[in-house]
Amino acid sequence: AQQKTEGKEKKKKRSLYRTRELHIMLIPAVLFTTFFAYLPIFGLVMAFQDFKPLMGFRESPFVGLQQFRYIFTMPSFRTAFVNTMIISFFKIILSILVPMILSLMLNEVTKSWFKRSVQTIVFIPYFFSWAILAGMILEIFAYDGIINNTMLHLFSTDPTAFLVSNKYFRTIIIGSDVWKGMGYNTVLLLAAITNVDPTLYEAAQVDGATKLQVFWKIKWPQIMPTTLYVLVITTINSFQCFALIQLLTKGGPLNSTMTIMYQVYDTAYRLNDLGYACAIGVVLALIIAIFSAIQFKVAKTD
Repeated sequence: AQQKTEGKEKKKKRSLYRTRELHIMLIPAVLFTTFFAYLPIFGLVMAFQDFKPLMGFRESPFVGLQQFRYIFTMPSFRTAFVNTMIISFFKIILSILVPMILSLMLNEVTKSWFKRSVQTIVFIPYFFSWAILAGMILEIFAYDGIINNTMLHLFSTDPTAFLVSNKYFRTIIIGSDVWKGMGYNTVLLLAAITNVDPTLYEAAQVDGATKLQVFWKIKWPQIMPTTLYVLVITTINSFQCFALIQLLTKGGPLNSTMTIMYQVYDTAYRLNDLGYACAIGVVLALIIAIFSAIQFKVAKTD
């Protein structure tokens, strides 16, 4: 009887230790859910209040839809919206087109070592932080950077300030952003193309289908779920374009690089108007949701 009692106590201790271990392992998930699922609800509440940093919820007056009306009447938001749409449009197209072409080319490569080498080289920029990427851009495109010095010595032309000119800022930001995420999208699309049954290609070629017809009728429908995933994720990231702009131009010159996401940051931390910033954030979330819903609808998939 004493042995049974000791055995039960040991099982209880083991169960208690096991429960504590499980609780400790759940801490990251709980923190993630709290900060990214529950706390944003307070942002939705603040969007309907004239909330300032030193004011609490009770002291902040309720203004209803006044801040949302203010958003759509402000020229600064219209400028940010246009800039966001332009950057997102070209980034989405290039982020799908370039990795798709590259993955189709790699799929035709028979030497596995060459394919793996190209994948590794293309994927390396994905590991760069935004700060490192911004430093590289400054080193290349600054007034005394590599390109300007090369142009000055080879062509005897005056240096061009790429990062303070409206002609080049969008191209630099879009190109850098696409280059950073190109490897990730290429690996996903290549994996999807590789998993397509090769007998489908053989049957189509026997029937006399061209490479374009094989891609459009066989490969494209088979990789549509992966393509849709890449498209939706790229759309969300494009509308949230912030890091490079904050590190390089801070919305300038003359608001020419001001995006909706940066306007949220600028309104909250420079103008100290958290209520209005939350309202802009709600509008941005609705825009992203609408575009994502359209993409799912066009793709005709759940």
